[in-house]
Amino acid sequence: MEDMLMVYDRDYWLETMIKIANPVLTSLSKRELKSRIFSMENNKRERYMPLEMFSRTLCGMAPWLSLDENEIINEEERKLKKKFLELAQQSLDAATNPESSNYMNFSKGDQPLVDTAFLAQAIVRAPKELFFSLGNPIQSNLIKALKESRKIKPYYNNWVLFPAMIEAALYLMGETYDPVRIDYALKQLEQWYKGDGIYGDGPFFQCDYYNSFVIHPMLIDILEIVGKEYEDWNEMKKWEYKRAGRYSEILERMISPEGTFPPIGRSLTYRFGVFHALSHLALHHNLPQKLIPAQVRCALTSVIKNIIEKPGVFDEEGWLTVGFTGYQPSLGEAYISKGSVYLCMCVFLPLGLPPTDSFWSGTPKKWSSLKIWSGEDFERDVSLK
Repeated sequence: MEDMLMVYDRDYWLETMIKIANPVLTSLSKRELKSRIFSMENNKRERYMPLEMFSRTLCGMAPWLSLDENEIINEEERKLKKKFLELAQQSLDAATNPESSNYMNFSKGDQPLVDTAFLAQAIVRAPKELFFSLGNPIQSNLIKALKESRKIKPYYNNWVLFPAMIEAALYLMGETYDPVRIDYALKQLEQWYKGDGIYGDGPFFQCDYYNSFVIHPMLIDILEIVGKEYEDWNEMKKWEYKRAGRYSEILERMISPEGTFPPIGRSLTYRFGVFHALSHLALHHNLPQKLIPAQVRCALTSVIKNIIEKPGVFDEEGWLTVGFTGYQPSLGEAYISKGSVYLCMCVFLPLGLPPTDSFWSGTPKKWSSLKIWSGEDFERDVSLK
């Protein structure tokens, strides 16, 4: 029975990820994404929606696309991965080729800075598959697209990480990069650190999930790429893993015995994207000792099921709607569109781990709140000093 549950968990995650991603990558690979999504939402966010939808989808899917085929046990999954890698590569061409009908906006307005950064993050999560194996002209078009975003000035909050993420990707690509943009972001985040694994989203603390949506995952990905360039960057990497580990403990404890979590703060329409940071550490085998990978898998599976199976999460054509547990447009801020909600894809990062990894193969285990509320003796929570 436990073996069946373990297989079911991975299959369920994969099925859910594909269900979300399929309309996006299939449409874009055929250069039909713009025509399809513009017909379903006509508002001032229209010029941002294609890049939002594509970059966030790819950001969550990239580790799975980079998984070695020899590590995939299931032949059906191997075929699926090959198909979606081809769709992703065709989509990159469609999105970055100036002659394409689906060429995307990388520099007009402010929002493209955000989603160029998520695209950059996708590339660093699967550099061989999403850059180095592509050849020209896709490589050169992609580099030009990333550099286009340099025209945009970030806001004084988590946005300072977006130029840094883009520069880190350019560094990885072998391009000339701007270390000042990276250094500025790292120094600002250090000044905004509040303690116990939590950064302020700017100078002040806000009770939301932006430490998970953006801050910890981007800090780690940036530092992993360029940390060795400067001693102070390398030193920050050591501390950041400790801070991210503590924050992941907090996130995991927020998952109730029923698989729900507190709907607090802004951007709740990113749904289980709230657990980006937890999934990110699981992918990199950097979960703190208190968190057994299998318990994280079980907790996140419960959350994913709780949200994705609610009526109204998808519209009649299979696109995600704006909402949390269904179609709830009033939960969306002014910057939210049917494109931006695809940040939920970042919960699926552990699919980049092979089925034999302990995250997937470990015996199902109760997560923290499930143990505590059932009356089991349990280790007390300790803050990060």
